[in-house]
Amino acid sequence: MQQIEDILGIQIIDILSVVAGLVALLVMYTIYQTALVRDPMKGRVKSLQDRRDSLKAGLMTTSKRRSPVKKVDGVGAMRKLADKLQLLQKEQTQKVSAQLTQAGFRSKDALVIFQVARLTMPLIMGLVAVTLFYGMGVWASKASMYPIFSVCAVLLGFKLPDMYVSNVKSKRTEALRKSLPDALDLLVVCAEAGLTLDSALNRVAKELGRAAPELSDEFSLTAIELGFLPERRQALLNLSERVDLPALRGVVTTLVQSERYGTPLATSLRVLSAEFRNERLMLAEEKAARLPATLTVPLILFILPTLFVVLLGPAACKVTDGFINRS
Repeated sequence: MQQIEDILGIQIIDILSVVAGLVALLVMYTIYQTALVRDPMKGRVKSLQDRRDSLKAGLMTTSKRRSPVKKVDGVGAMRKLADKLQLLQKEQTQKVSAQLTQAGFRSKDALVIFQVARLTMPLIMGLVAVTLFYGMGVWASKASMYPIFSVCAVLLGFKLPDMYVSNVKSKRTEALRKSLPDALDLLVVCAEAGLTLDSALNRVAKELGRAAPELSDEFSLTAIELGFLPERRQALLNLSERVDLPALRGVVTTLVQSERYGTPLATSLRVLSAEFRNERLMLAEEKAARLPATLTVPLILFILPTLFVVLLGPAACKVTDGFINRS
């Protein structure tokens, strides 16, 4: 215990208090997650309704559209700060806005929050590092490394917002990829039943609301845009821009061609669904084929030494006893 206090420069009672608080917080969070029955579509319906209202307002009036959602004071202050520092210029934010949309953050305030976070996180991380190292004396034995640790904390603050958005985007894209073949099968059934593309998308979104909320959200928004945008082709292209998935771009191309040339929609979607299922099966086979090579290192490090001890241990003990008795 004394060695820990000497290394970190913090009393052991303080460390135990922090650990106990974290454990209690984790237990409360676990109980909350298990006791709460969450609806994956909660909050999405409101955003889709806001999108419907904004599209309707754009078609009914030529004046500047206003968001039907009231601005939160904190977000309003962030927007003023971003405007003062010119963080929302189109040249700088076009690519960032596309990444946020692909990650599922379609709110008008998402860009403001992200830009302000990129500006303030380095300052916050640097302040935390200075407080820990110079104020609380953490790692007092490595005081000469304090400047390097502080610089690393600032650099981490620069990358944290981008890392978070990239992580959310990759998880969302993977969820969309897994649920796309099932959605195409449902679209084929709806198309063969005689439903229009708008009705088919709404029906599939309703059926996949709980199993695949991400894809259901995208299909619902596309169905709304198909009903309100002047060009139906633009609504389908917006879907391919919101999702960074090559397979979905192929689906959008097929839908655009069907809308333009009147080609049979069910046949094309059935072929795409079969291709995507074969692709998913090939990916699973590829992972299974990589499994033996992946298990080689854990096998050598953890299993073989134990096996050697079990097999050779008794023989080594007998040999040792033989030498001892002979001597």
